[in-house]
Amino acid sequence: MKKRRDILEEEAESEDINISPLIDMVFILLIFFIVTTVFVEETGVDVNKPQAASAIDLEKNSVLIAITDTGQVVYGGREIGVNGVRSVVRRLTQRDNIPVIIQSDKAVSVDLLMRVYDEAKLGGANEINISTD
Repeated sequence: MKKRRDILEEEAESEDINISPLIDMVFILLIFFIVTTVFVEETGVDVNKPQAASAIDLEKNSVLIAITDTGQVVYGGREIGVNGVRSVVRRLTQRDNIPVIIQSDKAVSVDLLMRVYDEAKLGGANEINISTD
């Protein structure tokens, strides 16, 4: 027959807290938040945008094309040039009707801005906006 002290020691050892369900729950929540997070796409270059009094916020799901002060046309951090705008817009808007946002530097000529605008329109974009501060 076991002594009372031996029984109490066995009970004390068996009362450990099992944290594996807690760890499982934390990982499930982490996966949920990673999957449901909306990622904002950036153009990859800094553009000094002009001011506008009538500026409104647009939806986050859009095609962002930047025109730098040196005349480079950039999408997703790489230079695509004016001739690459049409194919990028066609590829990205063929499934969904998402807007195109052109982020143009203040120093960019209107001629270059309109060429990029025209290429986006010829690529199939129904809604084209110009980004401002």
